Amino acid sequence: MAIDVLAREKTVAPTGYNRWLIPPAALAIHLCIGQVYATSVYKASLVAHFDTSLTNIGFIFSIAIVMLGLSAALFGTWVDSGGPRRAMVASAVCWSSGLLIGSAGIASTQLWLVYLGYGVIGGIGLGIGYISPVSTLMKWFPDRPGLATGLAIMGFGGGALVASAVSGKLLASFDGSFDPTDVTSVADGSAVASLFLVLGVVYLVVMLFGAYLVKVPADDWKPEGWSPQEDEKDAMKTTASVTVNNAMRTPQFWLLWTVLFCNVTAGIGILEQASLMIQDFFREGSETSVSSAAAAGFVGLLSVCNMLGRFVWSSTSDAVGRKAIYMVYLGLGTLLYAALAVVGGSSTLVFVLIAGVIISFYGGGFATIPAYLKDLFGTLQVGAIHGRLLTAWAAAGVVGPLIINGFLDAEGTPGELTADAYRPAFFTMVAILAVGFVANLLVRPVAEKFQEADRADAGDRAADRDDAQLTTQESTHSKKPLLAAIAWVVVGGPLLYGLIETARKTTTLFG
Repeated sequence: MAIDVLAREKTVAPTGYNRWLIPPAALAIHLCIGQVYATSVYKASLVAHFDTSLTNIGFIFSIAIVMLGLSAALFGTWVDSGGPRRAMVASAVCWSSGLLIGSAGIASTQLWLVYLGYGVIGGIGLGIGYISPVSTLMKWFPDRPGLATGLAIMGFGGGALVASAVSGKLLASFDGSFDPTDVTSVADGSAVASLFLVLGVVYLVVMLFGAYLVKVPADDWKPEGWSPQEDEKDAMKTTASVTVNNAMRTPQFWLLWTVLFCNVTAGIGILEQASLMIQDFFREGSETSVSSAAAAGFVGLLSVCNMLGRFVWSSTSDAVGRKAIYMVYLGLGTLLYAALAVVGGSSTLVFVLIAGVIISFYGGGFATIPAYLKDLFGTLQVGAIHGRLLTAWAAAGVVGPLIINGFLDAEGTPGELTADAYRPAFFTMVAILAVGFVANLLVRPVAEKFQEADRADAGDRAADRDDAQLTTQESTHSKKPLLAAIAWVVVGGPLLYGLIETARKTTTLFG
């Protein structure tokens, strides 16, 4: 049966499989589903097309993010047990179907179809796609799990850059009156429907390419020169395994849930109102020194910081340790948020630099958390554990905007405020980050009673195999160099294009 090709046993890598094919496979998924963060490109167009409120259109994004958290939690064990290819294909079908159904809803002016398609079905694809490559990456890169997960989850942030740049040009081609350089320009509904249709088809092809590339390592595989016993030197790293059900019974799981919740809440505090915030901070009376174009450039710069932070900080955690890097995210983040409140209005450069570093910590927190979970709970069901932990993201996605909007609503209307109006919200975020900092300090190695006695990780079993055999397997890992080059071009080309386009827009901020 054709479905057999999706089974985990059919995806075990042969001897000499190039492990550097796995990051582009993961990026192919994350670059596509990262489009969910590019909804601002067509949000105003949907408001005009459906003749409804911004809040009602905003529900599309909210439903998708809630479904991301729920599906990651519900299907995490299914993803781990069935292997990454099955999960990636399921994600591709759901995400593409969601866009196509959303396109039909826009074309027929049926908003409920967009809720169902992009929000519910697409959101399920988001959740499955987000976690599907994570545990596989860490099994291929036990020597550098932070780098591996940083590469993949960087794609989620990078996907927004690519989608924003491409969507603007596609809308302009479908609607000649739409100007992607004008933040006030609105495309007609048929153009947005066509955009969804094109994205649905293209994303399906790219994501299935990623599913084709992905494989899981054989039980007796390990990187050349690396031994699982190296992890025994670090008290925060386990060489045992913890199931998802046992993990949720540990204090470590809930401490990390708190850590992620606090880090995400603080990041959303800036992202939620970024464009209006920078204009308000430099407002005197009814005039602001920051134009709407410059504010849009600021949003683009934050997207770059978000993406790069996912790779740079997560990779750094391989050297300094996961607990140490979260002390930076949360401890230094606390100080930076306080500085933003106190001196952020002194100059545009100061404001942008502080906000950019905070958002890099926000992205870094997402990318580092899978490796932190691997350190504490092993790789046996790390995908499922990661999925359950992402409920912290869903919760922060509700709480963060409520805090910011609650304070700002009491002061007036964002876009007509001054820096003083933001300070109470910022100092609240300082307190939230401090809570996360304390939670991270309390994290300790997982007690043996929660570990599986007879179910060691594949990497641990490999320690008992013949080292010469393992070294031979790794020494031939350079096979299929052409396929690896093609894979990196497929994911790297669009990512580079998105970066260039975003950098070009960002020049208006200081131009």
